[in-house]
Amino acid sequence: MLDHYRTQLTRIPFAVAALASLVVLFTPESGVPTAPPGTDKVVHFVLFAALAATGRIAGFPTARLLPGLVAYAAASEVLQGLLPLGRSCDVVDGIVDVVGAVAGWSVVAAARRINGASSR
Repeated sequence: MLDHYRTQLTRIPFAVAALASLVVLFTPESGVPTAPPGTDKVVHFVLFAALAATGRIAGFPTARLLPGLVAYAAASEVLQGLLPLGRSCDVVDGIVDVVGAVAGWSVVAAARRINGASSR
């Protein structure tokens, strides 16, 4: 029974990251703070790295997590261009999203390998 609650608790960080991504990706341009050039790429990378890392920790299967994040990256960019947010669709942002997702997934995978090797 405790395993059920432990599993549910590992999903809370993913839910927080997902909600944060909705706010960050779909805030109208008027609500986006000004920042130095390239800052948006860093935000995209970190956001998708967080989604992938927390998703992996939550136990979502890689076969669904990574393709889902790629689809989310593409859809969010298309929607930014279509919705009346004053934002634009940027293919480079989508690529940075995917690279961030792979990086976040890889960090958790590497940490698990290291922890598994050190516990032997």
